[in-house]
Amino acid sequence: MSDTNTYTPPKVWTWDKASGGKFASTNRPIAGATHDKELPVGDHALQLYSLATPNGVKVTVMLEELLAAGHKGAEYDAWYIDIGEGDQFGSGFVEVNPTSKIPALLDRSTDPGTRVFESASILFYLAEKFGAFLPSDGKARVETMNWLFWQMGSAPYLGGGFGHFYYYAPEQWEYPINRFAMEVKRQLDVLDRHLAENKYLAGDEYTIADIATWPWYGVLALGKQYGDAGTFLDVKSYEHVQRWTREIGQRDAVIRGRAVNRGWGEDGEQVRERHSAADFDGKTGVRI
Repeated sequence: MSDTNTYTPPKVWTWDKASGGKFASTNRPIAGATHDKELPVGDHALQLYSLATPNGVKVTVMLEELLAAGHKGAEYDAWYIDIGEGDQFGSGFVEVNPTSKIPALLDRSTDPGTRVFESASILFYLAEKFGAFLPSDGKARVETMNWLFWQMGSAPYLGGGFGHFYYYAPEQWEYPINRFAMEVKRQLDVLDRHLAENKYLAGDEYTIADIATWPWYGVLALGKQYGDAGTFLDVKSYEHVQRWTREIGQRDAVIRGRAVNRGWGEDGEQVRERHSAADFDGKTGVRI
C-alpha cells in the first residue's frame, strides 16, 4: 500500500525511539559492548561465534565443506549467538568483532589468536589457510573474487532493503518495496544470465563465491526466504539459478552447514552448537 504521510527529516537526526520491526531491539546508532560477558571456548583451534542467518551459514557451510574434503584442521567449535538477546554486544564478542555482527571467528592456532570478522573475510581466510575452494589460477581466482565481492555488495539490497521492507517492517510501503524488488530482480537476472554459461559462479569449479552467494540468493530462489517473497519475485522463472541452487543445496556439507547454530525449524534441523561430527547424530540437517 502507498504511504500518504510525508516525512520531513529533522535538521539533525537523534535516536529517540526504536526503529520498529522484528529487529528493533538489536539496532542502535552506537558501537561497543553493552555488558561484560566472556565467550565460551572449546577444544578446537577454530572457534566460531554465529547464528544460522545467511551470513552465518556461509561460514558453517565452508567449514563443513573443508572437513568433507579431508582437511582435519578445519574441526571447529560453533557457539550459538542469540542476536535477539543481545549476545553480540557482550564484551567478549566485541573483542572478536568490533562491529557486533555475526559471524565471528577466532583462530587459536596462532599466538595470540587471530580474529576474523565479516563473512567474506572469513571465507577468504579459511580458503587461504587450507588451500581449498579458491583457485590458484590467476584468471579463475580473480573471477572468484569478483563474484565474492559482488555478493557482499549486493546482499544488503536483498536483506536490509527488500527483505526488511517486504517482510520485517512493521508496515508495508509501496515505494521501498518496489524500489528494492526491482533491484533484487535485476540481481537475479545477473546471476541467471551468468549461470546460463557457467556451472558455478567462477566457472567449472565450486568456490567460496558459490558458498557466499548460495545462502542468500539460492535460498531465495527456493522460495524459502522472506515469507512468500519467492512468489512475489517469480523466482521460478530464473531457470539457471534454479539449476545452480538445487545442485548446491543437495551437497552433504551444505545440508549440515545450514543446521549449525540454528535455533528454529524442526528438531532434526537444529544443531545449536557444534563441537564434533557426533553433534549431527540423529539430525537430518536442512534439506531443500
